[in-house]
Amino acid sequence: MQSRTNAVTQGQLLLLAISFLTRVPVPLNFTVTGAHLNQASRYFALVGLLLGGLLALAYSVFQLLLPPSISLLLMMAVGLLLTGAFHEDGWADVWDGFGGGWQIEQKLEIMKDSRLGTYGAAALFIILLVKFQSLLFLSDSVLSETTLSVLSAIVIGQCLSRAVATSLIFSMDYVSADATSKVKPLAMHLSVTSLVTLVLTGAALLICFIAFGVMLWQTATVIIAVLLLLRLLLIYWFKQQLGGYTGDCLGAAQQLSEVVIYLTLVSLL
Repeated sequence: MQSRTNAVTQGQLLLLAISFLTRVPVPLNFTVTGAHLNQASRYFALVGLLLGGLLALAYSVFQLLLPPSISLLLMMAVGLLLTGAFHEDGWADVWDGFGGGWQIEQKLEIMKDSRLGTYGAAALFIILLVKFQSLLFLSDSVLSETTLSVLSAIVIGQCLSRAVATSLIFSMDYVSADATSKVKPLAMHLSVTSLVTLVLTGAALLICFIAFGVMLWQTATVIIAVLLLLRLLLIYWFKQQLGGYTGDCLGAAQQLSEVVIYLTLVSLL
């Protein structure tokens, strides 16, 4: 009976993770608390994996009738609809705050503003354009001696980027002055168990791709090394700017990690 209860609880936490990161309607038969969200954060990489699968499927369907460039644009639109541009909003807010504020309080105040500023608009345009161009390049190429395609890249990018972003919670303090800026609650603590779950989710994906010949182990090694370096740089950047992280910082980290994954794959072609 105990194991059945645990299984149901973990299943509900997964549904909570889906509800938090996407606009997909899911049934939640319990009152959500910050503690629940802290626990559900271990499944954020798994939600990224599910999103990656849906986006890869959408691209495959669009490509049956349309050229790759239009298919990618439509796929990106589907991604924005599925997530409510949750992470993109964080990316734009971070650049508005970091670019327009001098003191921490000023930066947080700007980041809470729902209006989009020049820094945020420019940063959003650039990252979406880089994402599109990278995926378009990958859609016309494959890595030598593998079957790695743009579909695989999409799945890897969605999954590992959320693992990196969520892992920052383990290593940084939440900036409490930002507590009133979010409509949704935010995970503020990541246990060792949750961190291990995130890592294992990403590792399992890469191992499966290697085992089935989708990518070389050397490629996986390069991606891991680049993401570990990026994680250190993100921690340094956020600590220098705010002394910790906010929800917007995590969204920005996801977007940057995703694009860095695509650029890494492009550089290996």
